[in-house]
Amino acid sequence: MSNEEPLPFWLVNVPRSQWPSECPDFLRNCSDKDKRIIGMADEEYKRLNWDEVKDIIRSDKIYVFHRIPSDLRRYRHFTYQLVKEYGGIMEFIVGARLKWEDLKPRGKPFEFEEDIKILYNDWPYGLDPSIVHLVIWTKFELEDDPVTGRSTPQSFKEIDDFVKRTFTAVVGEGNVSWFKNWKSLKSVHAVEHFHVMLNVPDAELIKGITKGDVPMAEIW
Repeated sequence: MSNEEPLPFWLVNVPRSQWPSECPDFLRNCSDKDKRIIGMADEEYKRLNWDEVKDIIRSDKIYVFHRIPSDLRRYRHFTYQLVKEYGGIMEFIVGARLKWEDLKPRGKPFEFEEDIKILYNDWPYGLDPSIVHLVIWTKFELEDDPVTGRSTPQSFKEIDDFVKRTFTAVVGEGNVSWFKNWKSLKSVHAVEHFHVMLNVPDAELIKGITKGDVPMAEIW
């Protein structure tokens, strides 16, 4: 039995040669939940398979989705830098990722393509590598129930119809699942969006739908 003290969470998954002398600023205000995840060795983390992903979304337990520990650490570092450089995550999303000059929609929900942009989730959850995680950003609002924080029946149908004609018609019903974060779980509140998961989609299809997008996790 080892008598060694456990590593501080902020040193886990970091090569010893790169250990900082103290907790980095971008990790100082972590929640207990994030500390537990970041303090877990990557090799101990179990990626979710497609059946698990569908079950989580079907049962409305989206709070179960987490990033791989080292990815969560990088995500926190990334967002910390964004705030310093852009002033906030929203400013980066709108200006650098969406490249929208304004958020005024041209028409009704899903009426015009220019009011929608499909991109990769920049920092996806810990999923099987065969699963692609996209985010559909919209200039128009998708109404939530003020009491439950979930989509109203009307907005649910609007999203579902869009997903069916955009994704399901191409990859098959069993290979698509979508969800819209509850308001309490959204990391970006000012720009409307929802998530689509695809199981083993064709790479060229994704390239076409996202217009060649590359997630920030791959280039940062």
